[in-house]
Amino acid sequence: MDLQDTLKTYRLFSGSYDVVFGPIFHPGRKDAVRIANDRPGQRILEVGVGTGLSLPYFRADARVTGIDVSTEMLAKARRRVERRGLRQVEALLEMDAEKLGFPDDSFDAVLALYVASVVPNPARFAAEMRRVCIPGGTIVIVNHFTSENAPMRFIEKRLAPLAGKIGFHADFPFDAFIKASGLVVREARPSNLFGYWRLLRCVNDKPHRSG
Repeated sequence: MDLQDTLKTYRLFSGSYDVVFGPIFHPGRKDAVRIANDRPGQRILEVGVGTGLSLPYFRADARVTGIDVSTEMLAKARRRVERRGLRQVEALLEMDAEKLGFPDDSFDAVLALYVASVVPNPARFAAEMRRVCIPGGTIVIVNHFTSENAPMRFIEKRLAPLAGKIGFHADFPFDAFIKASGLVVREARPSNLFGYWRLLRCVNDKPHRSG
């Protein structure tokens, strides 16, 4: 899967994304923000912020940075922030999720909603989230993973080549992602319609820096 394929897809769907993917994904967005943003004054990064549909759910005392690779999606997110007066949003930046331009330990919590199966290299994406999140910080992922239902799993595998052309891993096994990512999952639960997606609450299990 190539990053350019993902960008083309985002350009295609940027105008209709909120209508097509908004309501069906709202439960996962709300739950993820509630879990990550559970204390006052947190520094929070949302990787793949898209059109900013999750931004109104963050606490008013949070300090939120959102990044996305799509210029078109970010333009809509910035308009949303201005229209809604979301002062908790400090920055919306065009950035590659696999090459985050932040120092180590920059954020108390990191979220990635419906992004893990879109990035070209999920392991690198996860490594970057772990790098910029403080030791012991919260990382929340909501994503589709390969179905445990045999007929659905068969369909996903057959669709995988086509899905890759539009920038999406249709065949995205949970166990393989967790092993490659190095994430320590404290909770995994079904999310959204029919529980087809999963919400992962992870703890950033990395050593504290000395000095």
